[in-house]
Amino acid sequence: MSSLSVEALGAAADAVETHLPTLVEDRVASRLFAQDPTLWGPAAEAESAIRLAWTGLHRTSRPLIGEIAALREQLTERGVHRIALCGMGGSSLAPEVICATAGVELVVVDSSDPDMVRACVEEDLAGTAVVVSSKSGSTVETDSQRRIFIQAFQDAGIDPTERVVIVTDPGSAMDTQARADGYRVINADPDVGGRYSALTAFGLVPSGLAGVDVGALLDEAEEVADLLAEDDAANPGLRLGAALGGTDPLRDKLILTDRGTQIVGFADWAEQLIAESTGKEGTGLLPVVVGTDGAAEAVATAADATVVALTAEDDDEADPTDTVPAQINVSGTLGAQLLLWEVATAVAGRLLGINPFDQPDVESAKDAARSLMETPSDTAEPALGTDGAVELRTAGTALDLAGAEDSLPAAVEALLAELDPERGYLAVMVYLDRLAHVDLESVRGALEQHTGRPVTFGWGPRFLHSTGQFHKGGPAVGVYLQVTGEPFEDVPVPGKDFTLGTFIKAQAAGDAQVLADAGRPVLRLHLTDQTDGLTQLREVLGQR
Repeated sequence: MSSLSVEALGAAADAVETHLPTLVEDRVASRLFAQDPTLWGPAAEAESAIRLAWTGLHRTSRPLIGEIAALREQLTERGVHRIALCGMGGSSLAPEVICATAGVELVVVDSSDPDMVRACVEEDLAGTAVVVSSKSGSTVETDSQRRIFIQAFQDAGIDPTERVVIVTDPGSAMDTQARADGYRVINADPDVGGRYSALTAFGLVPSGLAGVDVGALLDEAEEVADLLAEDDAANPGLRLGAALGGTDPLRDKLILTDRGTQIVGFADWAEQLIAESTGKEGTGLLPVVVGTDGAAEAVATAADATVVALTAEDDDEADPTDTVPAQINVSGTLGAQLLLWEVATAVAGRLLGINPFDQPDVESAKDAARSLMETPSDTAEPALGTDGAVELRTAGTALDLAGAEDSLPAAVEALLAELDPERGYLAVMVYLDRLAHVDLESVRGALEQHTGRPVTFGWGPRFLHSTGQFHKGGPAVGVYLQVTGEPFEDVPVPGKDFTLGTFIKAQAAGDAQVLADAGRPVLRLHLTDQTDGLTQLREVLGQR
């Protein structure tokens, strides 16, 4: 039997006490599960009307179970024992958590970094099947990955139509073309947005093909669905939503920490759901994923922070110390928590007065990248200076590097000097191979200890579909450290006139441009040699 527990303490408990009676009186829970699009105001109604089917996926996704099982058997008969997933944002983060928690291997190819994509394609291609997931069917990263895998299969004498499965919305360009080309296509529910799609075909198909019991996952969600739909003060979705979005003044930094839960990587999925849903119109909630590194203590007492502890269901050690002014302890099975956090995010959006189903600033970064792709010479402004294997750049005039043009340590200090000591945060954004350089994430905790302020770490372009929305649409209190690098070997995109290396440079430059246009301070570090440059970077950032 699935269970959910939400315990709010300190300022988070005050928020629950303040807002819960009104949420119950307004029948927010029952209206949400009845798919009432008026919950977020007139401006959000049109979008909400086509984005609420996720509330019933524990029932409507049931037909996928048999279809996935039959397809898995076919692939196994063809010698497949490795599943790779090409997708971005909600199309990749949910399956990654689902498979990691089940102890099942899934190769998540959610990057346009040439070195990462090439390594994923070259490893055991003969035993690999690929799920290509794109709601719109036009995601450039995913389409590029798809083209590269198809070319690799063809070069190896393998029929790609027997190894590639397409998951997309019905009627998308990818849906039409893939069917015409003879590929297996599984359609997702078009009335579910990407970040709420964990229990649609986007979450279930790659997970089920990799070996997860997706029926059990749906069972866990179904067991708590009635509880989450009740207009009752005990509803954990209402309580969590109020604790997240109802503090006054708003504690907009959510310090997500793992306290012994068996759910692997859940905070990364929650980060995308919360940041992209709420970070707009100058407000929002910024998840700061600290995992189990113990660094939460550096910022837990900040006046704008709430500690969110993901705990085991039988945990007796999640109580806060006397010095933590706001904390939320959350436990439950994976399927139950997927639905819980979706409900809570929608509720928090209502309290914040925003539309939790759009992502206007994600689109602005995409537009900037497309523009730069059309004029590749503009993807990198001239370097202000060089320190060893690191070129230093800024984007716009929001950051002044006068006197620090040739010193990596001095340039980083100049950026940190712009950090608001009361409300600010630092975002580290790294456009490199996340699978090869996972240890680089450790600089997050070191920087947080040094600054005393929340620090996020995002792998590009993955974070563009997550915290990237908050960076541009949330409050203007962030400073941004971007890292790019020359690939060891570039990868051409079949049928296109660009390479992955060209594309990821445009994505990074476009992101920096949009941030700078919004007046955000950005320091861009380009590694002309990744080996030497990363050594320099680790030394400078890790010593702070």
